[in-house]
Amino acid sequence: MIGELTNHLWQSTLFTGAAALLTVAFRRNRAKVRYWLWFGASLKFFVPFSLLMSLGSHLEWAPAARGIATQIAPPSVSFTMVQISQPFPDTLPLAQSTRDTRDWAAIAILGAWALGLAGVALIRFRGCLRIRAALRSSTPIDIPASVEARTSPGLLEPGVVGLLRPILLLPAGIAEHLTPPQLHAVVAHELCHIRRRDNLFASIHMIVEATFWFHPLVWWIGARLVEERERACDEEVLSLGEEPRVYAEGILNVCKLYVASPLVCVSGVAGSNLKKRIEAIMTNRSVLKLTFAKKVALTVAGLAALVVPIAVGVMNAPVIRAQSAAAAVPKFEASSIKPCSDEPGLKRGAGYSLSAGRLNTGCMALVHTDSTGLIQRAYVRFADGYPHRTGIVPIAGGPAWIHSELFDIDARAKGSPNEEMMQGPMLQALLEDRFQLKIHRETREVPVYALTVEQGGFRLKPFEEGSCIPMPLKVPLPPLALGQQYCKVRVGIQPPAVDAQGADLTELSQLLDLVLDRPVIDKTGITGKFDIHLEFAINAATPRFLPGGDLARFAGGGSDRAVPSIFTALQQLGLKLEPTQGSRDFLVIDHVERPTEH
Repeated sequence: MIGELTNHLWQSTLFTGAAALLTVAFRRNRAKVRYWLWFGASLKFFVPFSLLMSLGSHLEWAPAARGIATQIAPPSVSFTMVQISQPFPDTLPLAQSTRDTRDWAAIAILGAWALGLAGVALIRFRGCLRIRAALRSSTPIDIPASVEARTSPGLLEPGVVGLLRPILLLPAGIAEHLTPPQLHAVVAHELCHIRRRDNLFASIHMIVEATFWFHPLVWWIGARLVEERERACDEEVLSLGEEPRVYAEGILNVCKLYVASPLVCVSGVAGSNLKKRIEAIMTNRSVLKLTFAKKVALTVAGLAALVVPIAVGVMNAPVIRAQSAAAAVPKFEASSIKPCSDEPGLKRGAGYSLSAGRLNTGCMALVHTDSTGLIQRAYVRFADGYPHRTGIVPIAGGPAWIHSELFDIDARAKGSPNEEMMQGPMLQALLEDRFQLKIHRETREVPVYALTVEQGGFRLKPFEEGSCIPMPLKVPLPPLALGQQYCKVRVGIQPPAVDAQGADLTELSQLLDLVLDRPVIDKTGITGKFDIHLEFAINAATPRFLPGGDLARFAGGGSDRAVPSIFTALQQLGLKLEPTQGSRDFLVIDHVERPTEH
């Protein structure tokens, strides 16, 4: 909360600085242009950029990919803009004692803000009472004006009161102190305020001042608004043909005889820097009209203030949605992470178990070549809380120990979240908290195999519906009825083989991913499901079966009969693998630390 408020104040400060620079650029133009620039700066305090970014995040140019890590690297330009506009983090990980101190500090800050708000509101309320008293004691007068006019005893300057039904309030006896031309010019000034609806806009800024009373720029903006609104009315009065000398004398006589209104939302005649106003009136310099270039500059600046935050929100939509989804994901209440001892024969994942509200991973590495590592499980197979059958998603970056060191995670959740949620988003949150894991996705051009069709066409056995039951992704597998069997979609080890029963060629490509030395992309364009069985010889293209590979110790001696290479085996089915370059999704580890044991 404090981080969001600090970011908003920072953005509003930058916005005010930009508005100030624009007013300098338009200093020789009409005052109403500068007035609206300052009023825009005032409104910015009510409209955080995060609101516009949130609006943009609901607009989507392309559907997000499913089945891979939910964290996506934002475009570098938009990321830089977010870092500039939001330099203060929303929250920081704190110890419990520090959290308690921060809570008390937040309460103290809130109390101080409330006192300031009450103080400003009280001052404004007292001013309202004075205006109300003046109205109660006033009497109607008949003057040539388009609004109701009243005269009130007292020393308040001429002014316009009211928002929806403005009333021109004149001090009693003013006609005795001003000549008719002077009074006519002063009344013309007040009617300008009515046409401009200055009381309404001044009231809006009063709310800004009361809410952000602690920010000095808010009060500075208020002074600039009063200055420019009075100059704007002066320019309009002179444009209506009033004599500059008569008008200036009328203002000076009002200032000598009467006091200014206690409220800035009561538009008077004596506001702003009097000396500069009189000089401007007497010289009656012709203000420059906006050139085409300046009109374009104003339009671009206004559109940029609205469009840029929305565009940043659009570009960062995947990140924002991921953060929102992460905030809604249940968390593990308690977790224990222990490094596994280096025992001979220790199997990865030994003891992996799931039960209601509990996840026990057994001994697993963060990253493993067969995509069963903790990171692959959390960010690929169950990335969005749903199971996905995917090929290998390469992981780049990170120290060597993420591949070799095993960890036993025992985590308990409140309630009974489903197994996919515990293995996906909840495990992501645990890894990010305990391992300080920071990870993003990016696409790279890498060497791949394109799975294509031979010139003579493919020779694949069509899948017979009902011959097997598609294997669900949930574990444990539900029991089958007598005579039923699950479709095989797997990599065989003894002998080395690929079974894709009831599978399409995309699933075959994902299986080939698991055994070949580079990724496989389905370029066949063939739809439908097939029964495919490939036995292949071990060679350099299947490095996981070679000595030193993670499947070598399970492969045994292979088949007793001669089998072709995997390339030849595919050619026998009318398919071929062509080396080429292609896009590949990567998970990139930006930061990771060994966890503490607790």
